[in-house]
Amino acid sequence: MSFATLRTASFRNLADAEVDIQARDVFLVGENGQGKTNFLEALYICSYAASFRGVRDGEVVRTGEKDFSAAVKLSNSLYEKILVKFEKGKKTVQIDGKQADDRKELLDISPCIVFCHEDMDFVAGTPERRRWFFDQNQSLCDPVYLEDLRRYRKVLKSRNTVLREAHGTPNRSQTNRGSINAVLDALDPQLAAYGLRLMEKREEAARRFSETFGPLYETVTGISSIAVVYTPSWKSKTTDSESLTSFLGERREADIFSGITLSGPHRDRYSFTRSGVDFSAKASTGQRRLLALLLRIAQARRFSEMTGRNPVLLLDDVLLELDPEKRRRLLNVMPGYDQAFYTFLPEEPYERYRKSDTMVYTVQSGQLSNQVEGSSGRDV
Repeated sequence: MSFATLRTASFRNLADAEVDIQARDVFLVGENGQGKTNFLEALYICSYAASFRGVRDGEVVRTGEKDFSAAVKLSNSLYEKILVKFEKGKKTVQIDGKQADDRKELLDISPCIVFCHEDMDFVAGTPERRRWFFDQNQSLCDPVYLEDLRRYRKVLKSRNTVLREAHGTPNRSQTNRGSINAVLDALDPQLAAYGLRLMEKREEAARRFSETFGPLYETVTGISSIAVVYTPSWKSKTTDSESLTSFLGERREADIFSGITLSGPHRDRYSFTRSGVDFSAKASTGQRRLLALLLRIAQARRFSEMTGRNPVLLLDDVLLELDPEKRRRLLNVMPGYDQAFYTFLPEEPYERYRKSDTMVYTVQSGQLSNQVEGSSGRDV
């Protein structure tokens, strides 16, 4: 699958236009703040119905406007068009003119993997950000995992609501206490069952991901023995649904005292180690940057291995901070892809990476102009 055109309306600073992007490699060249990343963001939204910047839908709307839309026409796909609209505070997704009931339908149509500065959070950020990355990685390959994750979060949200109410009323009557325990007795087996499924899949996925990631990192940096380690919150003493339910019962008073569920897959951790010792905490900024880039390359490779398909790559200034030798090594390990979009500053040597059929656009004030033809994205 690849994108043939992108049309946007009131999307950040991008001109309201339809742009031809029917090439395997597309370069977007321009100074900072001109709209290169916004263009990638529009493509990403057509793949996930959400921004990779982690912002609310309303923040994507151009200043002074209330709504936005982004639409792509597809090539080499069973589908022809995807449209994402944000109107009157509500977001809708249409696939070939029919409204999608669930945005997860997009995962089977236009899988994109983005490389961006925010990826550093997967290395140096919070445990939540690392979980987000590995959850996305697994969800791309396993729709059942995504469903289990959603169910777990739904039960967790209900359980936390009950715990907050109990925490807010410490002088509970015997009747209220019995009512609270009855609700938690019903929720705990569900939380345990869904949580156990997540734990089992996360452990296997982390092991397989590490088998791809470690050799990649060694090839590019020469540093060996790098591994991804998954540490579940519930650990080994809770290995089945029944024992997990009992464990939650034992911890109930502590959870009520805190007003939140203190343990479970929502507290799982991932770490990057070298020979069994935490690596990311001691890594230099350059090493962390490479870790983030190679995480995405490993993600793309795992996606292809698991699904037999290639993704679309969105690469936002990924080569900018690398020295020439590391750039060369990184490009040598790039994953297979159906289409790739790169952003460059004008002074970067992007011509070195250009192929005979590469499409190159200059981006200025949200307008895209083809460097070969001198044409711009046009209103249609």
